[in-house]
Amino acid sequence: MPHPVVGFSTASLGIDMEVDISAYLSCNPRDVILHVKSSRLLLHVAKPFISFVPIAPSQLPDEWAEGTYWVSLNLFGIIPFGKQAIVISYPSSAPFTLRDNGHSALIHKWDHVITVEPSGSGTLYRDRIIINAGILTPFIWLFAQLFYRHRQRRWRQLVERGFSYDNP
Repeated sequence: MPHPVVGFSTASLGIDMEVDISAYLSCNPRDVILHVKSSRLLLHVAKPFISFVPIAPSQLPDEWAEGTYWVSLNLFGIIPFGKQAIVISYPSSAPFTLRDNGHSALIHKWDHVITVEPSGSGTLYRDRIIINAGILTPFIWLFAQLFYRHRQRRWRQLVERGFSYDNP
């Protein structure tokens, strides 16, 4: 006689964890906003931790429009890490806000909010991410801590180079 299979969803564990990291960028907020809206920036600041391969649509837009973009993720450019939905919206213009309310089969909630606002003679750039990956949440949160610190380091380097994407 077969045994009943009990369904289990890690999403039901309700474990949300937050990453909140800010950086001062010594440039005009308008320049930061222009680059935040660019998919090129995402590919640049994520390198080499994560590479994104577009699935649907088959190419990322030059400028993010509101909508859903499915991508394959590769850790360190070589380790497949599944598909992720990048779900873009622009909930506020003051301060400028871009939201990626992403998700995947593994990561049920990847709610990433970027804010950009003037600060002195430069810009305050903030990444705030709420993550839920069920029982894996603490591990994904730890990765996100490292990843977003890396992204902001890449941001600062990009600003120092006058937004030249040519250097690695």
